[in-house]
Amino acid sequence: MRTSEKPAVNAAAGLSGPASRKLPVPPRERKPALAALAVLLILGGALATTLLVLNSGGRVSAIRIVQQVGAGQKFPPEALEEVKVAGEGVDYVSWSQREQVTRSFATVTILPGTLLTNRMGVRASTELGEGKATVGLALKPGQMPAGIQQGDRVQVIYVPSRTSQGQTRVLAPNALVFSAGGDKSRSGNSGQITVVVDSTAAPEIVGFASSGEIAVAELPGAR
Repeated sequence: MRTSEKPAVNAAAGLSGPASRKLPVPPRERKPALAALAVLLILGGALATTLLVLNSGGRVSAIRIVQQVGAGQKFPPEALEEVKVAGEGVDYVSWSQREQVTRSFATVTILPGTLLTNRMGVRASTELGEGKATVGLALKPGQMPAGIQQGDRVQVIYVPSRTSQGQTRVLAPNALVFSAGGDKSRSGNSGQITVVVDSTAAPEIVGFASSGEIAVAELPGAR
């Protein structure tokens, strides 16, 4: 008696069963907000680049002061330097006007690194106007502080010698140092300086200076 063989399982039928069916894949969600944000970022970057290019092309040549210029003094050519600045917002003096600047006078004491504007200069100096005089002083050690330079403010003081009769007194309370010549006046406490004083005080100052009875005291807060 033959043993009945079990019918072979149909492979195709097994694949067609419920277990062989794939799970449905949900459709991809589109995110229009993110896409719009990406477009805005791209456009913003392009706009920023364009503005930088435009601003770099809009820079102009201006004048920067590289050494101190005292109030009432002429602008020396060596005190001017060309720099590039933005062309809008501030009334900077153009580098093309440097020759006119060297014929004008500072209205205030201008420190190195300052960008020059039109309000910082005038055609006529109030310090060197009518009623003023420039006086040269050859000072010895102990008659002036170290570091005096052009544009500083000083008191001119009468200091009587031991043989002279008189008392120490101020001859010029707020004199402008018009120039300070030589290295001694910058590094030591002696040298040649020129000060601007009232013309009425000039003869007396010159007389005392000739006998070595003049000293100066710096006024840092009066610049």
